[in-house]
Amino acid sequence: MLLRVVFMGSPDFALPSLRALAQNYQVVGVVTQPDRASGRGRGVKMPPVKTLAIELGIPVMQPEKLRAPEAMEQLRMWEPELIVVAAFGQILKKDVLDLSRFGCINVHASLLPRWRGAAPINAAILHGDEETGVTIMKMDVGLDTGPTLAKRSIRLTRDDTAGSVIKTLSHLGPDLLVETLPDYLSGKIIPQSQPEDGATYAPMLKKEEGKLDFTRDVNELERQIRAFNPWPGAFMDFDGALLKVHRAHVDVGDASAGQRLVYQDQPAVGAGGGLLILDEVQPAGKKSMSGKSFLAGARRWT
Repeated sequence: MLLRVVFMGSPDFALPSLRALAQNYQVVGVVTQPDRASGRGRGVKMPPVKTLAIELGIPVMQPEKLRAPEAMEQLRMWEPELIVVAAFGQILKKDVLDLSRFGCINVHASLLPRWRGAAPINAAILHGDEETGVTIMKMDVGLDTGPTLAKRSIRLTRDDTAGSVIKTLSHLGPDLLVETLPDYLSGKIIPQSQPEDGATYAPMLKKEEGKLDFTRDVNELERQIRAFNPWPGAFMDFDGALLKVHRAHVDVGDASAGQRLVYQDQPAVGAGGGLLILDEVQPAGKKSMSGKSFLAGARRWT
């Protein structure tokens, strides 16, 4: 008889993990975030995990708070032997952590103890880390402080965005998960306590953090743009309107902080230590375009 598993997750990052579990174990229930209004039309949209769970024929629960009595009752009715979490979006209390025989296993998108918290991928890019990865961990009452079962790393490049790394790790995670679970369930893998040395925290991102401050070092700004792509996005003010910056690179140059200029037929802005060359931008109310295309219609850039 297959192990009874409950899966908890919400965004696209969690989809490969759910699919891998469904192929190897008996997923008796899925817990995900409630449907939310999104987009310009504010239409109600299902979390990606709910869509996949329906496709796979797995029962779905969407509690506002998992600690609600009716949510806990449903969890107990599913009688899970293992709970697997991947980017669920809610903190699990002790009664949930203790509910199943094998506890709660988390697919976390960093090399713990570095970048505990809600936005580990963004933090790794923003701080110029040379590598990141996934950690399979057994959850405890702390925030990503539980003992680890396995890790796998990738190198970060100057072309990586949060979006590209999320996609890579979303597939690396379930591969490592299905490799690790048999030895964990049989007792061959003993969870290892995390060292506190080197522990860092990546808080949830806020939209206003995407604003580019050109008094800062230009390399920091370039990392900020990649770390905030696709969400919450990096942006600057352009004559009272918001200009989103999707891609940029650094070059040498002498300009004051925030000074707009044209550099090799591309829009550029002076910052600490050099120039930020805007490769791809999105003016307010328009589609994304190359920096050169933007310049063609931006009469007051300089």
